[in-house]
Amino acid sequence: MERFFSWRRTITFNREGPLGPFMDELAQHFVDDGYCRCYVIDQLRIAAEFSHWLLQQRIPATDIEPGHVERFLRYRARTKVPRFRHPVIFALIYDLLRRKGLIAHLLPAGARQTPVDKLISEFRLYLTEEQRLANATVIHYTKDVGDWLRDRFGDGPARWRTLSVADMTDYITQRASVIARKTAKTMVSGLRAYLRFAHYRGYVRQDLASSIPPFAHWSRTSIPRGLSREHVQQVLASCDRQTASGRRDYAVLPLLARLGLRGGEVASLELDDVDWKEGRLTVRGKGGQNTQLPLPHDVGKAIVAYLKRGRPRSSSRRLFLRAHAPTNGLKGPVAIACLVKRALRRAKIDSPSTGAHQFRYGLATEMLRRGASLADIGELLRHRHPQTTAIYAKVDLNTLRTLALPWTGGAG
Repeated sequence: MERFFSWRRTITFNREGPLGPFMDELAQHFVDDGYCRCYVIDQLRIAAEFSHWLLQQRIPATDIEPGHVERFLRYRARTKVPRFRHPVIFALIYDLLRRKGLIAHLLPAGARQTPVDKLISEFRLYLTEEQRLANATVIHYTKDVGDWLRDRFGDGPARWRTLSVADMTDYITQRASVIARKTAKTMVSGLRAYLRFAHYRGYVRQDLASSIPPFAHWSRTSIPRGLSREHVQQVLASCDRQTASGRRDYAVLPLLARLGLRGGEVASLELDDVDWKEGRLTVRGKGGQNTQLPLPHDVGKAIVAYLKRGRPRSSSRRLFLRAHAPTNGLKGPVAIACLVKRALRRAKIDSPSTGAHQFRYGLATEMLRRGASLADIGELLRHRHPQTTAIYAKVDLNTLRTLALPWTGGAG
């Protein structure tokens, strides 16, 4: 607290009330996340005001509810100029008190948990604790199921007796017509999983999941489209290495283009994953498999430049952090995809795809053109099955031309 306030009277005031014992921890949280001094001071002042309001209302920390925050904000709006519509400090207070076991899980101020929200929370717990599915799968399944439940039941209770196979078929047909085939396949898998769960819990008497066939999506039917070497160089040249975010992007993009890492693998890299002495990088791949890859000199040099003059001070062990507060690690493949999309826009490259995977495709295509075997490509890309690598045979046009049969005649 002394880092932000010099007046002893102010420090004493901030440490009074039900939240007083936790004010220093809240301040340290902002420090760890890299927020600027002025922002932290404003947030701590609001927390101190809330603590004194709780003291006046005789509400202990263990009894704090979202309704109290709403009442406090209305009180503050009447007595002071409301500088923040949604101060983040209340979410931090909730989280801190919950982690200490003082309160149960609370929703943010103004939020209301609908019956569908409760069903989704129940399903998420089932997928995580009982099915042990990967976090990415849980996210996709719960989102797709949540969209369906809200479309079917809205904010009201779930009327399971009105549900039929025809309803499910109509919904799937309508949704599948406006989304990608691979996305539709994931959606159907999630809905079938939830219907099995609903039957298991006794919500529906009929096993509707068995009446819905899996979505037909044959693998390796498309041609992988990757960035060319020239476009990769354009993307790298577009990074402004005079800025912290530019140095970060210049360190991230070669990991995609030179080593063929997936977006999620780059986002999950930690400081300890780089072995500077041996020049190796530990990558956490699919299925919990860890692989050590050689770290090219130029890629390592770009990472060093970011660590020295671009990475914010943070307690996080993630290698790549957000450029602005809160300075946490990049949140999964979505953050890397957004980084790639911005880089393509800067480089003025009109690409059919804006995701991170096109660097991986481009690397495999370039290796194939230089004479590398599919086995070599599969080893670098860490494919678990040879069939996954076989799709790149489609882009080797020179070899495919030797297999083409001669044209026998003109128009018949």
